[in-house]
Amino acid sequence: MSNKTNKEIFNRATGLLVIEVINSNPNGDPDKESDPRQRNDQRGEISPVSFKRKLRDLIEDKDGEVWKSIAQKLKINDGFDILEKRDRDRTKIIELLKNNQEKFKQKFWDGRVFGNTFLEEGSSTSIKTGVVQFGLGVSIAPINIERLTTTNKSGVEEGKDRGMAPLSYRIAQHGLYCMPFFVNPAVAYKTGCTMQDIELLTKVIPYAYTNTASYIRSQVEILHAWYIEHNSPLGSCSDFDLISALTPIKLKEPEKPSTSRAEYKIPTEKDVPDELKKKVKSIRDLMKEI
Repeated sequence: MSNKTNKEIFNRATGLLVIEVINSNPNGDPDKESDPRQRNDQRGEISPVSFKRKLRDLIEDKDGEVWKSIAQKLKINDGFDILEKRDRDRTKIIELLKNNQEKFKQKFWDGRVFGNTFLEEGSSTSIKTGVVQFGLGVSIAPINIERLTTTNKSGVEEGKDRGMAPLSYRIAQHGLYCMPFFVNPAVAYKTGCTMQDIELLTKVIPYAYTNTASYIRSQVEILHAWYIEHNSPLGSCSDFDLISALTPIKLKEPEKPSTSRAEYKIPTEKDVPDELKKKVKSIRDLMKEI
């Protein structure tokens, strides 16, 4: 981690991920037998928790190619452990926090960036405050869910040498999702977050789906990862206006599911109104920085 203190000042930022899903399940709903998450209006959802999990997994895997490549580019090593990893020892974490809160902050990247109740001394609330907040990913149009059954030889009942065990296969046929995120430097003094932490975030986002693909999530891709830096830590423009300017529009029959990307108008930086561009420092598409 950088030797800079948590008094480092950086600007507010507004982000938007444009995610395409083809015959995949981007985020299963455990309350609905792992169907792709869906709202009452049939639009698909991707939870912020599931997306942050992918970022954490990529950074936690210090032997993985994603981490090694990014760490080399940013010249970083220590201070980027993951607090909310799957097998964390809560007792040891609490002990570290109790004995050396500053060391605790310096150790865990996701604690500094996404926040955690561990960082609020004496806190008894479940509210987590982080510098970076991801919003709910929602599809532009409703999605069609397809339910299939595949088979697996290894799951045959004991004592039998024939037959195939059924595997549930639940996918969204096609969807274009938008997930907003926000960088709020106002709380950085609490978590110890630095600009280096944010830069690591911007470098790992493009790999979130392509490098964590699975059998059921084989075709999920971030088309654009917009990162718009404001002119000040407090913000210099409406987050909603920026997000609206970069949100895709379904050209025909917006209330019917899509079957391909061609059915949408997908904005680029050129589509952001000049009056908005004048109010921000920069507009980056992180997918072009890989």
